Amino acid sequence: MCADFINLKASLDLFAAKGVDYLHMDIMDGHYVPNFTLGPDFCARLAAYSTVPLDIHLMIENVDAFVPAFSTVPGSLISFHPDATYHPLRTIDLIRRSGCKPGIAVDPAMPIQAIEPMLADVDFVLMMTVSPGYAGQKMIPQTLDKIRQLRGILGGQSSLGGQSSTCEIEVDGNVSWENLPRMIEAGGEIFVTGTSSVFQKGLALEDALDRINGIFAEREGGRA
Repeated sequence: MCADFINLKASLDLFAAKGVDYLHMDIMDGHYVPNFTLGPDFCARLAAYSTVPLDIHLMIENVDAFVPAFSTVPGSLISFHPDATYHPLRTIDLIRRSGCKPGIAVDPAMPIQAIEPMLADVDFVLMMTVSPGYAGQKMIPQTLDKIRQLRGILGGQSSLGGQSSTCEIEVDGNVSWENLPRMIEAGGEIFVTGTSSVFQKGLALEDALDRINGIFAEREGGRA
């Protein structure tokens, strides 16, 4: 959503060269959130060109009806908001049976306790640190405590269904140069970078990617 669409090919090449782990796709339908963004054809074209896997964030209603359209690239990460579907465990299973990796997205106002029954079934949790829908928002401060809370729950569940927990924490919303270290310390592992860091106005994309890779190297962890 934050990329320069006019020069997208050059950006995609640079992402691959600099070791970017995922292309985060903000999918908005104008109903679940008051904004429209990208669609399945756009995702498919990116996947056909770039070797970087897709990380598809569905901020939409009627999720189950659109999972088939967005799951055409096996191995993609696909997250959805469980409050946007009647039966989230079925949606998780639908994503996994399509050959993709399911995740649940947590709105800042949703309590962590509401998602605990789903943690054993997902590969990652997308923690929203802003209200979903628009780039350029300020981080909601209490969301850092929610990341810590989730990290504690996952750390305490050393065994889920007889298997070790591999559920990762992804953080999305105002991942700025100032906030990123705090998000890492809170327990985040994957970070969705936008206008407050990688796509910061006046900062060359290559320089921004080098800077964020340096932050990860200093703290021995983190993906973007």
